[in-house]
Amino acid sequence: MTTIDINSLLRENIKKLVPYSSARDEFSGEASVYLDANENSFGSPLPTAYNRYPDPLQWKLKEKISTIKGVPPQNIFVGNGSDEAIDLLFRAFCNPGVDNVIIVPPTYGMYEVSANINDINLKKVNLLDNFQLDLEGIAEAIDKNTKMIFICSPNNPTGNSIDRQDIETVLSHFEGIVVIDEAYINFSRQKSFIQELTEYSNLVVLQTLSKAWGLAALRVGMAFACQDIIDIYNKVKPPYNMSQATQELALEALNNIEQVNVWIKETVTERNKLSKELEEISIVEKVYPSDANFVLAKIKYADYLYDFLVDRGIIVRNRSKVVLCDSCLRITVGTPAENEALIKAIKEFVI
Repeated sequence: MTTIDINSLLRENIKKLVPYSSARDEFSGEASVYLDANENSFGSPLPTAYNRYPDPLQWKLKEKISTIKGVPPQNIFVGNGSDEAIDLLFRAFCNPGVDNVIIVPPTYGMYEVSANINDINLKKVNLLDNFQLDLEGIAEAIDKNTKMIFICSPNNPTGNSIDRQDIETVLSHFEGIVVIDEAYINFSRQKSFIQELTEYSNLVVLQTLSKAWGLAALRVGMAFACQDIIDIYNKVKPPYNMSQATQELALEALNNIEQVNVWIKETVTERNKLSKELEEISIVEKVYPSDANFVLAKIKYADYLYDFLVDRGIIVRNRSKVVLCDSCLRITVGTPAENEALIKAIKEFVI
């Protein structure tokens, strides 16, 4: 078990921060007359009344997530997409112009963007050729000002899961925050690291309702961590960071877990089928193994094929300029009809 004093990692101004106290923070429970928050007392010009501020801590939503994930509500932060959960970590723990974080490219681009927005030095330790962690490189990159390490698993854009023992090695030896981004965990054979929260006080696990749950338009991201870190999240976040409409729709969606599980199985089946069909096309040099809802394929003339597909109204992601992804396209697993249209178009390009 790894125990780290989380407060020792905080920026001094965050330690001293007195958080904004909203009207809904100062009163909890039910009342018949609300005259405390300067809302429009007459209602909303909508079929549903949205004139009242939402629960700032989203307790009903967290309780529902808790029953699905097996994590206590007090160990859950819910934010405006995983991007908010990422940005708030930078703002709480990293001193601009002083501290640094480590990322392991190729990886999700928002870690670098958030670092740049917050003026935090970024250290890049590229993955090895097999898309696994370079543990020696990470160890060498860590210095006294390294506050966080970001690991995406299953990784975007490569699709593979990062070796569990390697992640545990980082968690055990690094005295800062280790963020494991599990946006694609529902499509993976690997276990989630949320089961390890009691073992590592420096662990933050990110998940989302944007992928398997099909709620990308709602922007619902989750962070799971020890209560000290969740308390910090709640201290620095905007007072009402998730709308009432979003909370209600997310709650409704979470009641339909059977439907989501069916879609996950169908996605994995289609992923395997798509990978095999791509491998049979002459210009496809390699389709990398995937634990996500997309595949990364190394393809001759990738730039030309990308433009060819765009002309036919088929949009994939060109990752050719990304480190270790030369001549690669990242292809989301679509419906059977969408995947069939893609394969047909690629075969037309080859001819």
